[in-house]
Amino acid sequence: MALIEIKVPSVGESITEALLAQWFKKDGDTVRKDEPLFVLETDKVTLEVTAEAAGSLRIIVPAGTAVTIGAVVGTISTAGAAEIERPTAEKKTLHRAPEPEPPVVPKAAAAPASPATAKPPAVAEPREMPASLPPSVRRLVGEHRLDVSRIRGTGPNGRITKGDVLLYIEQSESRPAPAASAAPVTEPAEAVCPPCETVREEISRKPMTPIRRRIAERLLKARQNTAMLTTFNDIDMSAVIELRKRYKEAFQKKYGVSLGFMSFFVKASVEALKAIPEINATIDGSDIVYHHYYHIGVAVGSERGLVVPVIRHADRLSFAELEKAIVEFVAKINQNRLGLNDLEGGTFTITNGGVFGSLLSTPILNTPQSGILGMHRVDQRPVAVNGQVVIRPMMYVALSYDHRIVDGREAVTFLKHIKECIEDPERIMMEI
Repeated sequence: MALIEIKVPSVGESITEALLAQWFKKDGDTVRKDEPLFVLETDKVTLEVTAEAAGSLRIIVPAGTAVTIGAVVGTISTAGAAEIERPTAEKKTLHRAPEPEPPVVPKAAAAPASPATAKPPAVAEPREMPASLPPSVRRLVGEHRLDVSRIRGTGPNGRITKGDVLLYIEQSESRPAPAASAAPVTEPAEAVCPPCETVREEISRKPMTPIRRRIAERLLKARQNTAMLTTFNDIDMSAVIELRKRYKEAFQKKYGVSLGFMSFFVKASVEALKAIPEINATIDGSDIVYHHYYHIGVAVGSERGLVVPVIRHADRLSFAELEKAIVEFVAKINQNRLGLNDLEGGTFTITNGGVFGSLLSTPILNTPQSGILGMHRVDQRPVAVNGQVVIRPMMYVALSYDHRIVDGREAVTFLKHIKECIEDPERIMMEI
């Protein structure tokens, strides 16, 4: 038998602390080798840590705790590991004879109290009163021989006030006394009129996750340290929709992925970045650093926050390769397998709020990048075409840019180039 320590793995040179977000197993559970044990969150990535061996799990650090890299959060005792790893079909199952259930004895029906001995609902046998009751409340309760458990408290933390007692007495006296020949009446546990009920305004508080803190810091930094401005345009999506409709089945059959809008916008963005290189550049002190490669970040929303995996050298990839890269990133995010190398080095970002129903927005820069393109939902809208009003599937697009390096003319020209490439997709293939 061996005792294996479960340590927090290193996830990057700059990361020294993480959050143990969730245990998949309970203390004392058996685990198999390579079975996921817990989720680790940092300010950049979320990943699952698996078991190095089979055995019995002992949890040392509970979920929701901040841990340092290399810290021991649990152990695995390998006693009986061979039995755990053995396939289920090979294990012997022991059968016990079912124990006989005890006979059910019917409860005797309680004899109803006679009307002569029944007491009014407001009066009860005196009970020991809580020490927290004020003297005036204790005196009233004692004089009227009330059951404090029936009185609803409206004071701080549900304490019973003198007014609560007086109201209870008044309501009890206003009820008609039961007739001598009538059956006994059982009062409900609480008798408070709806207007007198007090609605408690509850709140809950929980700490921000490392990823959420990092997102907040970066967004605030972008606002404070850049001269951000946004320009807008609209795009007729008819040509792209028709192209997708025509080749959808053949594309899916040949490449195993669907042909989406994002690959068209990535291709269009690359062509626009080639035409306006300032948007693919960054500011470093008093210098402008131009990037002669195109690493396009695609913003993906997840339950734990927004992450932006980077498609490297997007200019060299086909439509199918772009779609496969996006699908692979989504799978990594869902399985907590996204690494730091998947998030670093982007030169331009695209975010699609349209998948959530957004009509128009002003995306915030993903610093130190100088531009971010925002896509939105496609709506059927009336537009003028060749002097005629027609209904077309239209999408608003937004470009947020750093005005320190990009002028308005370049920003508008960039969006116009995007519009031309999407409305005439052949331009993308011809690279014109």
